[in-house]
Amino acid sequence: MAEHRRSWPVFIWAAMLVAVSYLAVNLSQVWWSGTFDAAREVDVIVVLGAAQYDGKPSPQLQARLDHVLNLWDDGIAPRIIVTGGNRPGDRFTEASASAEYLKDNGVPSEALWFEDAGTNTFDSLHTVSQMMKTSGLKTAVVVTDPFHELRCVLILDQLDITAYPSATGSSPVRGWTSVSKHLKEALGVSAGRILGFRRLLSITG
Repeated sequence: MAEHRRSWPVFIWAAMLVAVSYLAVNLSQVWWSGTFDAAREVDVIVVLGAAQYDGKPSPQLQARLDHVLNLWDDGIAPRIIVTGGNRPGDRFTEASASAEYLKDNGVPSEALWFEDAGTNTFDSLHTVSQMMKTSGLKTAVVVTDPFHELRCVLILDQLDITAYPSATGSSPVRGWTSVSKHLKEALGVSAGRILGFRRLLSITG
């Protein structure tokens, strides 16, 4: 009985070591995905929404859109899917603000597809995956902030879309804010890989 009681601390320490190691691996992958540009010819470019101010992209969203414009000029895809709904009281959605910015910078209207109802990353990407599958499209380059890349790519992978990361290099999210967001994303990725991102959303809301 005494030996059994003594084995519990060993088990607990071993479990903690496994959990910390697992989190550390995911954190390193979150960081790496934000620094590795895997852009290539694909069916679509998907840009994740961020805050907009009465139709004008926030600096964070503009950084993502400027990177999309570079990819568009490189000719990697014939269409761009802009994403993101709006908050109560907003006149514009994140998607519409993104689309207007891209059109003002030379992207033709017919190249732009809208996902403008999502209020979280999973819901937006779930709709994107449905849009793509309906049109027989299978591959995407995902543009967002570095800390956000891995989760977006993994969600699309779980939704049977082959996705490649290409994060903006000019995000205004830097310093300790960036560090905290990388840590938060690592926790989310760690849980999402075990539970599935759909189930994780149903738990966390």
